[in-house]
Amino acid sequence: MKILMLAPEPFFQPRGTPISVYFRLKALSDLSHKIDLVTYPLGEDKEIANVKILRVPNILFIKKIKIGPSFIKIPLDILLFLKAAWQLTREPYHMIFSHEEAAWAGVILAKIWGLPHIYDMHSSLPQQLANFDFSHSSFLKRIFTELEKFVLKYSHAVIVICQDLFKTVQKQGFGKKTILIENFIDFEYPTISKGKLNELRRMYASDEEKIVLYTGNFLPYQGIPLLLDAASKLNNKKVIFLLVGGSKDDIKNMKIKVEELNICERVRFTGQVPPSQVPAYISIADVLVSPRTAGTNTPLKIYSFLRSGKPVVATNLWTHTQILNDNISVLVPPTSEELAQGISFALFDEEAKARAQHAKELASVQFTYANYLKRITETLKTAEENHCSNK
Repeated sequence: MKILMLAPEPFFQPRGTPISVYFRLKALSDLSHKIDLVTYPLGEDKEIANVKILRVPNILFIKKIKIGPSFIKIPLDILLFLKAAWQLTREPYHMIFSHEEAAWAGVILAKIWGLPHIYDMHSSLPQQLANFDFSHSSFLKRIFTELEKFVLKYSHAVIVICQDLFKTVQKQGFGKKTILIENFIDFEYPTISKGKLNELRRMYASDEEKIVLYTGNFLPYQGIPLLLDAASKLNNKKVIFLLVGGSKDDIKNMKIKVEELNICERVRFTGQVPPSQVPAYISIADVLVSPRTAGTNTPLKIYSFLRSGKPVVATNLWTHTQILNDNISVLVPPTSEELAQGISFALFDEEAKARAQHAKELASVQFTYANYLKRITETLKTAEENHCSNK
């Protein structure tokens, strides 16, 4: 098929949804489909077979788009709609495949041109207003809720990325056309030699010290202050907390807290690193941690954590427990005392290593590219069947 895809984000940038979009494109390409991607003016031009990237003009000279909802996306989404409509007048397509809020445009265009429509629901848009502290307006939330219902109703297939979203869609009566496709696929990077890994490790810790690793952004819901509080309560002084990610301003703010807690000698910040370097940091860690305090979507990093064979410590919240359990991870209440105890258990108890091995075995069977392709194929089939039945 020839597919018109709408992605309202900078593509490509190494963050949540653009990574997911990349692997949707790769899977569709590997299944021999051709895709025209209409997206924002920012981002890296990734080379993917059978994929053509079509960018809307940067008439506002935007240089950066933050994660989550923002007013700057409104004019960009209007341009996205117009660009997609123009493409539909110029070339024949078999299907429209829309991500996030672009699904509103996708549904309308699919109706006009009589095409099947797939909605890739990376998150619930009304929930995003609260999760990113964008707005607490009940009126705005009602608008987003009604628009989401409209998209769910008139899409012919819906992709969700976690159990929480599946339950959200199911409650609204659209479970039969919904397919769960978790974002467990990761990039393949060159193998790093043992010598290079040892060199990297010595940059942050001595041979006698253990490394507890956090990777990701420093947004409030990620729980970085909670992690630092836990670090201050860990009695063992030979544990280094290595935080990979965060902007310069984020790190500056966190360093103030580190100084207040008097743990400067035990906390290291790398700043933002290319995605290709993250596996190296995972390799040198003794324990991997996800201290999230809010949110409902499963963090992308959890899947790579499970594949690593390293003990994983996470807060015992729905954002994690959709995937994690006590057989494959160390789950703790979201308090600094409990997090510190969980990290200590993961570092020094053999049971934690056994759980990590169970996690690796599970990931090798369940989170495979073959399964991913199978679910993408199922989505396309569902969309086509529902479109035909609605004619």
